[in-house]
Amino acid sequence: MPEFLGPIAGFGVTFATMFKKPGTEFYPENKVPTAERYHGRHQLNRYADGLEKCIGCELCAWACPADAIYVEGADNTEEERFSPGERYGQVYQINYLRCIGCGLCIEACPTRALTMTNEYELADDNRADLIYEKDRLLAPMEPGMEAAPHPMAENTTAADYYRGTVQ
Repeated sequence: MPEFLGPIAGFGVTFATMFKKPGTEFYPENKVPTAERYHGRHQLNRYADGLEKCIGCELCAWACPADAIYVEGADNTEEERFSPGERYGQVYQINYLRCIGCGLCIEACPTRALTMTNEYELADDNRADLIYEKDRLLAPMEPGMEAAPHPMAENTTAADYYRGTVQ
């Protein structure tokens, strides 16, 4: 090939894409659904009766490579029971300014209390609003659930909750 044709051949990709129709997405107006297993915002789950699954073990915070999770566990009492075990997560924070969305916290959770939803809109104009507290992370109450604190279901143990046999 003659030497002067080299630069012209380099523009081949440019010329090939110059006349194609652009693939523009109109994001805020037309939201495209995410993939079924997309990892978005975190969620703290509940059992069927409304008790929290988080036992305050802090394994998610230890597993987080970005140090984005802060958990402070506390002991349950018979008067105030938030989870079926001995402990619950009294303070739970996720700093989305630091979170890299790796999902290691999800893998570390022994009770499947922490999962990720499909919600992906986490932008805000205030940095303080991107530190999610427990009240914003807890799963919404479904029909038949009672807000914690309340006693465990009658004739059940913590093991029944962990096996998933409590209705």
